Amino acid sequence: MSRTLERIAPSRLGVGFRWWLASSWVSNLGDGFALAAGPLLVASQSRDPRLVAASVFLQQLPWLVFGLFAGALADRIDRRLMVVVVDGMRTVVLGLLVASIATDTVNIALVLVAMFLLGTAEVFSNTAASTLIPMLVPRADLGIANARLQTGWVTVYQLAGPPIGAALFAVGMAVPFAAQAVLVGLGAVLAAKVALPKNVDEPRQPTRIRADIAEGVRWVVHHAAVRTLVLTILIFNITFGAAWSLLVLYARERLELGVVGFGLISATIAVGGILGSVCYGRITRHVRLSDLMRIGLIVETLTHLALALTRTPAVAMAIFFVFGAHASIWGTTSSTIRQRAVPLPLQGRVSSVNLLGTFAGMVIGAALGGPIAARWGITAPFWFAFVGSAVFVIAIWGQLRYIAHDDDLEEAAVPEPDALATH
Repeated sequence: MSRTLERIAPSRLGVGFRWWLASSWVSNLGDGFALAAGPLLVASQSRDPRLVAASVFLQQLPWLVFGLFAGALADRIDRRLMVVVVDGMRTVVLGLLVASIATDTVNIALVLVAMFLLGTAEVFSNTAASTLIPMLVPRADLGIANARLQTGWVTVYQLAGPPIGAALFAVGMAVPFAAQAVLVGLGAVLAAKVALPKNVDEPRQPTRIRADIAEGVRWVVHHAAVRTLVLTILIFNITFGAAWSLLVLYARERLELGVVGFGLISATIAVGGILGSVCYGRITRHVRLSDLMRIGLIVETLTHLALALTRTPAVAMAIFFVFGAHASIWGTTSSTIRQRAVPLPLQGRVSSVNLLGTFAGMVIGAALGGPIAARWGITAPFWFAFVGSAVFVIAIWGQLRYIAHDDDLEEAAVPEPDALATH
């Protein structure tokens, strides 16, 4: 048992990280239940496609509305406590939703309100959570720590959670949400056991929240490596969102796969992600982070091209597998670079700017994908994604020199000459 624990979470990462990893994996499993059960609940209350789409929009909207505020708040208060309190609130909302289902008083309006409240809670919880790893783990081990978190996210949230959630929904509509409430609550209890170092935060002069937000945005704008990451995730999520928001239609019309086939695509991507996260430590011993980013840009660009060209399910599955591995490696690398570069007092605000770019890109991309497909066919969004990604790769290629590893790491963490000098 101890040997297995050492392989999953090496002791050099600290006891606090082990508690945090357990909390993350447990909460992710519960959220994975909702990944399948949530849409099923919405569909059980309404067949109106506008309301079904609204449920997804209401979960993403809080990132655009509250994201920057959540980052500023995370830099002001106890970040661990913020996670614990917000996840406790998520548990309460889920409990009320379960009660409404059990008493047969649930309706589509109540479900949509619950989706918005849960989405809002996730903004604050996830933003604060993203700042904890650099507080718990030595700088040199951030890559491994992020890879372990990514492994849990892919394994229990993407792969195991949804089929279990769907099976629990078949048992009873309230069951998966009751299970999610229990797991989210347990995650909050485990997070409360994390002991943060006492000297991680320097005393700060009281400021206005708007000034804090502006400071975080300015820091990103002036820091070459982090600015490049945020710009990349924004543009690539626009192209990605345009194509992959229609993946279910692509699977049915282009690959001629049914419901089971579409589920197989998700599972294939998740398995690729597991491989990428498990091999991450070995990869980074031989490949610089800047080179990983370059490889990732090329892989994602060519993924869109390959999916636009193929009609063969087996070929498409191989492409999805490679993409899953790429997505896992990319996400881990991006988090590691950002956490190494950003001073602890700014972790929340910079993370919120990055997350804002992530979700803004997805929203814009999804808005573009439908009209493009309606006008030019189901593969048109993938051609749009390929061309858009290729143009961006050419434009951003030189900027990737700011993203470095090992001997150049300290240089990469230093802002450009015109950056803010106060941090």
